[in-house]
Amino acid sequence: MKASEYKDFKGIRKESLRDNMSDLELLLTDIGDVTTRKLAKEHKPHGLKANKIIAKAGGEIASNTKKEIELKLGKKVINSKNNLNYKYVENKEKIETK
Repeated sequence: MKASEYKDFKGIRKESLRDNMSDLELLLTDIGDVTTRKLAKEHKPHGLKANKIIAKAGGEIASNTKKEIELKLGKKVINSKNNLNYKYVENKEKIETK
C-alpha cells in the first residue's frame, strides 16, 4: 500500500503513520527499508530504473517475511487497528469558553 492508502486503511488523518503501526508492522517496514539500503550500497544502482529494481527487491523481501509470519501466526499482520487507541472529536458543537 502507498502511505496515503495505509493511512486511510488505519483511519488516521494527520498523525504519524509509524506511530499507529503495531510492532510487527514497524519491523516489516524497517526490514524493507534497511534491505533496500543495503542492496543499493552493494549494487550501486544508477538512474531511476535501476533504483526502482532495488526498491522492489527490498519490498519483496519484506513481503515474503510478512507472508511467512502470517503463515506461522495463522492471521494477518497488517490490520486497521491504531496503536495509539484514540478517537476523533468532531467540531459539530462549539466549545464554550469563559
